[in-house]
Amino acid sequence: MGDDSRPVFVTGATGFIGTWLVQALVQRGQPVRALSRRDKPQPPPGFAGPGPPPLEHELVEIVRGDITDRDSLLRAMKGCGRVFHLAAYAKNWARDRTTFHRSNVEGMRNVFHAAAEHAVERVVWTSTIATFGPTPRGVVGDESMPRITARYFTEYERTKAIAEKEAFRWAAAGFPVVVVNPTRVYGPGHLTEANSVTRIIDAYDRGKFPFLFNRGINVGNYVLVDDVVQGHLLAMEKGRVGQRYILGGENATLKQLFRTIDRVSGKRHFQIATLTAGPLIFAWFQQMRAKWFGTYPSITPAWVRTYAVDSAYRSDKAARELGYRSTPLEEGIRITYQWLQRVRAQAQPAGRWM
Repeated sequence: MGDDSRPVFVTGATGFIGTWLVQALVQRGQPVRALSRRDKPQPPPGFAGPGPPPLEHELVEIVRGDITDRDSLLRAMKGCGRVFHLAAYAKNWARDRTTFHRSNVEGMRNVFHAAAEHAVERVVWTSTIATFGPTPRGVVGDESMPRITARYFTEYERTKAIAEKEAFRWAAAGFPVVVVNPTRVYGPGHLTEANSVTRIIDAYDRGKFPFLFNRGINVGNYVLVDDVVQGHLLAMEKGRVGQRYILGGENATLKQLFRTIDRVSGKRHFQIATLTAGPLIFAWFQQMRAKWFGTYPSITPAWVRTYAVDSAYRSDKAARELGYRSTPLEEGIRITYQWLQRVRAQAQPAGRWM
């Protein structure tokens, strides 16, 4: 991170990845200015780190603001030397579809404008592996692989792809931005949609998600949140401006992921192998109910389709240029499972889960 004593500005600091990024920064003695829409962000469940929760550390200054409000960003970013921009609307559904564009495209634009106004040294912007699209069967993609389909499964994916193209235009014009593309992130932390893999791990272990979509044959890349945080720090320190780096872990089918959970837990869980049609119909009804009654859908057709294609990627470029390393899947699942056990135990006295 260098010798710059100015605060590092972090958007999305209260989210799944951002919380642990803030912790990693303060453990290095780095002052942090964390953007938040709330005065007192909640710590992640089951937090057991040394000292106070990340956002309550003495080196952290929480500033009120929103990435959709450029004036608030200009005020909040003043005096900062570097920027991690993680904030995004990463959900699978919104009643107003423009929410995705407003947060993911216009929000990024606002952060970049504020960073340019304050002449920050560097910005690391968090994109997603979804912008690369699916991979052909048997192919492991990397940063050089062109997207094989013009179709986008979700509004999140589509708007992040638009934002990524704009980020590269900014870089070509001299703006100091480095792009990172995490794959399917899991691990201890906030159980939001950004941490959907951990929610699947938990639900599967409790017998509430036994479904192997498309018989569980499709490959995804799964990465522990700790590795993604380290990848962000390395990108800030060593990343080349105008380049993007896949921050991934191990490629595995959904069936292999479930088998790994079985080994780690020491239990055999009930599984139901399904074709794509059944979950798609259920997801369609969930989405229509959301439109009609305003309830948030537990699953959407776009989410099902995302898990019904291959998304196999490697992180060789990040390893070569940044020194990035990832945790083996079984070790990462064990860390996550032990944390879930602790959270469940803490929740029991109140007679509730989470």
